[in-house]
Amino acid sequence: MPHSDLVIIRGGGDLATGVVQKFWRSGLAVLVLEAPAPTAIRRTVSLCEAVYDGRAKVEDVECGRIERLAEIAACRDRGLVPLLVDPFGESIGELRPLAVVDAVMAKRNLGTRADMAPAVLALGPGFRAGTDAHAVIETCRGHDLGRLILQGEALPDTGIPGEVGGKGAERVVHSPAAGAAVGLCRIGDLVEAGQPLCRIEVPGEDARLVPAPFAGLLRGLIRDGLAVHAGMKIADVDPRTDVRWQGISDKARCVGGAALEGFFYLTGLVGRSPIRLGGLAGR
Repeated sequence: MPHSDLVIIRGGGDLATGVVQKFWRSGLAVLVLEAPAPTAIRRTVSLCEAVYDGRAKVEDVECGRIERLAEIAACRDRGLVPLLVDPFGESIGELRPLAVVDAVMAKRNLGTRADMAPAVLALGPGFRAGTDAHAVIETCRGHDLGRLILQGEALPDTGIPGEVGGKGAERVVHSPAAGAAVGLCRIGDLVEAGQPLCRIEVPGEDARLVPAPFAGLLRGLIRDGLAVHAGMKIADVDPRTDVRWQGISDKARCVGGAALEGFFYLTGLVGRSPIRLGGLAGR
């Protein structure tokens, strides 16, 4: 059955959460699709935590996990953004939404196609506008951050995070080995250089301590107990100790606004409003 007012957002990490807020605040009905075991490290600003806890709240947006498509309406009636575990987007064909936004941030296309909805947008590298999606949003920090790309691709992934407070690649912490992560600090803690952030429990070996690369604020840390592989991103330290770590980031707000702009541009809603905006119901 088609849902003429539904926007499906693939992914519930920190950037995707910025997208969700923009669409939800604009009165559009939103459904988030996530993986069965999300590995977001900025967990306090990621709605995907609802996969584990049943609910997650970031600023004024609260998300609730559902198990079946039939629960979408009831979840929305409670003022929640519904989240469904559906990593391959199998429900998209059945729901026939107005728009799909790929915000997985996998740096490659994991199955999004331009024929999934009348408006299909994708965040970051790995997609070609006009082929994989109708529009692509630039996610690389700099002059073009948030640019709506209607032909071509976003800048390629460099593997190097954008510089923040004078720190670039070193602010992202990677696992030294494969194993299970156990946190020794909490997101929001002020940490010193060399302070253990977590340990990686490696089967048959001593646990590996993972130190902070410099003094700063622990902005992200992988969830306790998750299996990690060597080289996997597991923590994020920000040299700015006054950063609002509990709020959506400037980058996520910019990208979210760009996705909303792309939605209105592609669907021609401005000044015409041809669809019923149902997301306000139940707030």
